[in-house]
Amino acid sequence: MDRVALRGLKARGHHGVFPKERAEGQTFIVDLVLGLDIRPAAADDDLTKTVHYGIVAEEVVAVVQGEPVNLIETLAERIAQTCLKHEGVQEIEVCVHKPDAPITVPFDDVTVTITRSRV
Repeated sequence: MDRVALRGLKARGHHGVFPKERAEGQTFIVDLVLGLDIRPAAADDDLTKTVHYGIVAEEVVAVVQGEPVNLIETLAERIAQTCLKHEGVQEIEVCVHKPDAPITVPFDDVTVTITRSRV
């Protein structure tokens, strides 16, 4: 399976279990790896035979900016389901970063990574 990757999509969301997270929001970063067969698109040089990653990026940002959830696990699942709505996408890996998570010790990042497929 071929891969199309989008790395570092940034959006502000109001996800989290604490009232401050919901009220103030924070930046979330999303990495995507979409699995699909790009041979038909490459053979015909035709965008309609692959996934339009610009549209996918806009949809993912809309999910992050949308309805708040408690867990980034839930956010990752919503993003995966959004990506799988695209006809050619057979598999999706989603990594949601929460670099400003409310943790009381020094840290670089918190991530949740999931893989979902049509199969």
